[in-house]
Amino acid sequence: MQPLFAEHLHVGRPNVGDRGRFLDRINGALDRLWLANNGPLVQEFEAQVAAVAQARYCVPVANATVGLQIAAKAAGIGPGDEVIVPSFTSPATPHAMEWIGAVPIFADVDTETVTLDPHHVERLITPRTKAIIGVHVFGRPCHIDELSALADQHGLILLFDAAQALGCTYHGRPIGGFGDAEIFSFHATKYLNSFEGGAIVTNDPDLAEAARAMRNLGLDEHREQTYLGINGRMTEASAAMGLTSLESMQDFIDVNRRNAMLYQDGLAGVPGVTLRRQAPGERANHQYVVIETDARDAVHDLLLEHNVLSRKYFYPGCHDIEPYRSKRARHTPLPLPRTEALCDRVLSLPTGTSIGPAEIAGICDIIRTACLPLRQRLAA
Repeated sequence: MQPLFAEHLHVGRPNVGDRGRFLDRINGALDRLWLANNGPLVQEFEAQVAAVAQARYCVPVANATVGLQIAAKAAGIGPGDEVIVPSFTSPATPHAMEWIGAVPIFADVDTETVTLDPHHVERLITPRTKAIIGVHVFGRPCHIDELSALADQHGLILLFDAAQALGCTYHGRPIGGFGDAEIFSFHATKYLNSFEGGAIVTNDPDLAEAARAMRNLGLDEHREQTYLGINGRMTEASAAMGLTSLESMQDFIDVNRRNAMLYQDGLAGVPGVTLRRQAPGERANHQYVVIETDARDAVHDLLLEHNVLSRKYFYPGCHDIEPYRSKRARHTPLPLPRTEALCDRVLSLPTGTSIGPAEIAGICDIIRTACLPLRQRLAA
């Protein structure tokens, strides 16, 4: 069979802004001979991300995973502390906690938002629980008000993995200023990238101060050793790409929104296929186009035959991967039926600036074919 597309179509293909602006920034860094250690580009990026998130403080870091680790330690999470997280997320979320010695406890999600179910979270709270980490899955905000109420009631730290949610809103407020801290990702697969990078955003001055020192080997602004730290700093090159991406942020979102509408129209009426929607009434970055279907594997395989590299986000659930699968009694005290159902049905499709109307029309045709009963497919 001849593939419909000669070249691979990817989920998370990097968006690239104005190359001239990027190269100007890189040349400036080279002229200054200041390439790392919180240079002027990192400081500018910090200010701009804080403004987008409408948060008081932003601490740029090397990547979002180290951002989660630093934010957790700066907030007071330590070895042996239980941290409730969704299983329907990137492994980076629980791995960051396990790496610092905390114990991820997996909770189920609700089917409407595919984010943490507060009722399930409440059932998992024990005297050993130290924190909750909500994840804004596919950019859709989780139940922030309900999780905040639980954290306040039980005296828990509340962090948000906002890796996919820059530019989205919750009740009209930008994601970034909720909980004790939120963590963004600027990995190359994100619609707004800095090659590799992340940021901790918070309204807590003490947490911000601790995070700044911890990302810099524990050195405070006076270069006094005040914390146990690591090298989690962002480079000037990453900040240059991040600033260039921020300049094109609305253009990227507009393309993503257009693509989402094209998929919505192209998949309308396809039997057994549901397109996941963003939160009604909220601003969204439309970074991910995600479908649910019982024919997920058939759709994925046929797309692959045509050089469309769809992704099974997130499969399997984190509770079904190591090192957690072997210690279910420790990490998964309650069943996760909704997570497991989602993991078998969800598929992410290509979008972003490298995808246009013709590619989307072809992808929708492939999905329609894959969802036909076998007898009809053979007759087609």
